[in-house]
Amino acid sequence: MLFLKYLLMWGGIGMIAVAAGILAYDIYLELKYRQALAMAGAEPLPAAPQVRWRSSLALALLAWGPIVLALGIVVVPSGTAGVRVSQSSGTLPGTLYPGAHFLVPFGENVVLFDTRDQLFTTGALENEGNAGSGKNLKSEPLNVQAKEGLTLGLSITVRYRLDPKHLDYIQNNLPQPVEKEIVPSVVASAWRELVPNYTVREVFAAKREEVRKRASDVITQKLAADGILVKEVMLRDIQLPPEYAKGLESLLLKEQESDRMGVQTDIQQKQVRISELEAEATKAQQVKQAEGEAQVRVLQAKSEADAMQYTLPLKQKQIEQSKLEAEARKETTVKNAEAQAEAKVIDSKAEMERRKLLAEAEADRIRVTAAADAVRMQSEGAILKQNPLLINKIVAERLSDKLQIMMVPADGKFFFANDVLRSMSVANHASQAEEPDEQQPK
Repeated sequence: MLFLKYLLMWGGIGMIAVAAGILAYDIYLELKYRQALAMAGAEPLPAAPQVRWRSSLALALLAWGPIVLALGIVVVPSGTAGVRVSQSSGTLPGTLYPGAHFLVPFGENVVLFDTRDQLFTTGALENEGNAGSGKNLKSEPLNVQAKEGLTLGLSITVRYRLDPKHLDYIQNNLPQPVEKEIVPSVVASAWRELVPNYTVREVFAAKREEVRKRASDVITQKLAADGILVKEVMLRDIQLPPEYAKGLESLLLKEQESDRMGVQTDIQQKQVRISELEAEATKAQQVKQAEGEAQVRVLQAKSEADAMQYTLPLKQKQIEQSKLEAEARKETTVKNAEAQAEAKVIDSKAEMERRKLLAEAEADRIRVTAAADAVRMQSEGAILKQNPLLINKIVAERLSDKLQIMMVPADGKFFFANDVLRSMSVANHASQAEEPDEQQPK
């Protein structure tokens, strides 16, 4: 819509510029024609150009149409609201909210109001940087008198905004601007009417929140009647008179000391009460413990008495069982001894049989070995008779493993061979002489 407004506006201005351009061009041509006419004298010239007065005027009048339409479009910015003021009827009811609106050109205009939250502040702010950016800020505190007649300096901040629904009433009935003409006087009047009902001490400490709440209710009620919405009333700080501040400081110190003593007294009383309760609890605990121990002993005695009724027969049975077990062990021992004796006899008999069998086996082995040796000797003797040189080999092998076999002639000229052969011939004759003697008993 804003684009349309500017388009119409610049379109009308452009049409007026074109009309002025056409008129200027025609006048320029007419001046040229007059100069040419003066210089030509009696020579004939073409017809004189006509100035297009009617066309230019019609175009200029037509250009006012878009301009008038553009003037009838009003755009209300964000964060504001407006009311229409007629040149004939005054302020018209209703509120124009942010956006584009159509008005009667040259018959109505729009008065804008800031509908965002605003602050009215008295006294210096804690953040001085923010203090310079707000509206309606005062560096001096609001001076009011308490019940004692002492002057207090109040640092107050009121957060408020204009009610968009009542902007027509504000425009018609309230002095402008409202934030300078109405809000400061109402806030100051409310506090100066309320604070004199309280003492300095009540305003400063005892009933500070109550005073703030009552002042907030009064300010809200008064400003609401004028279409101003109060969101919050803050009592930031209170400046006390110097003399009262010193006396209040000493009084507060005494009260703090009194409160401290009272707290200590309460603590000591509670400690005494705790000690008494602990003693009573200990006593009750000991009594309960003694009663419990007595009951435990009684129950133990009863259980022991009841157990004895079953213990005596059980012990008698255990004694009889021990006797039976002893007799059984005795019989078992006797039987084990007899069994061991029989086992020893059987072992001795078995050992004798074993030795007898071993002796017979050894005799058989000796007989078989002797027979085998005899057969071997006979076979060896027969072989030696056939090959006498084997004796030399056997002797050489048995004398040393380092001796080599030597073959000697059998003609008897070698001394070692003569002695060996002589001994071998003697042994052969002796063995031949014994053989007939052994064969006779058989």
